[in-house]
Amino acid sequence: MRWPAAGFVGLAVACLAFSLTTVTGSAATTDRGVAPAPSSTEPAAGSFRSVRRYDEVAEPVRLRIPGAGVDTRLQRLGRAPDGSVEAPAGFGEAGWFADGPRPGQPGPAVILGHLDSRTGPGVFFRLPALAPGAQVVVDRADGSTVAFRVSRTLQVQKTEFPTDLVYGATLQPSLRLVTCGGEFDRHTGSYRDNVIVYADPAG
Repeated sequence: MRWPAAGFVGLAVACLAFSLTTVTGSAATTDRGVAPAPSSTEPAAGSFRSVRRYDEVAEPVRLRIPGAGVDTRLQRLGRAPDGSVEAPAGFGEAGWFADGPRPGQPGPAVILGHLDSRTGPGVFFRLPALAPGAQVVVDRADGSTVAFRVSRTLQVQKTEFPTDLVYGATLQPSLRLVTCGGEFDRHTGSYRDNVIVYADPAG
């Protein structure tokens, strides 16, 4: 099942879409979440232009969050044919939105992951409880790493997803980790909220 499209006043967006089946109580249901991405007709978060040139960094290949028990390979996520963000394939791995900045480049690198599945926790099951100051480490394809520290966690209704705060250009490197959260709505087969963890460079 897909994460459906959503519109925001003054901002055209496409939605993050990925399938997720979960168990709430004893009944198996299907989770649908919304984490909008910049529209394909709008500049991507990483397309900010400056007179200053920044060195390109290697693509991220692994994500480690000791405080949340996360040690996952990172899939490279693009866009589905309808313009939505591709889903991470499988519940045990996270994915990096490759239309945006790479972790360590100026701007917000966005990593997405499932909360849970029919058979148990997903890769980001413990993400909502991550405390400020927690370490987040991204390993890159050239063997280098970049470390971040959690600055805050935000839980928002999916209809109020802060697209500009997640994908909007920044001069400094930053990281956004996104999953589902809040109450599960059996009628719609969806969590009502998104959980967004904001992280800044460590040190």
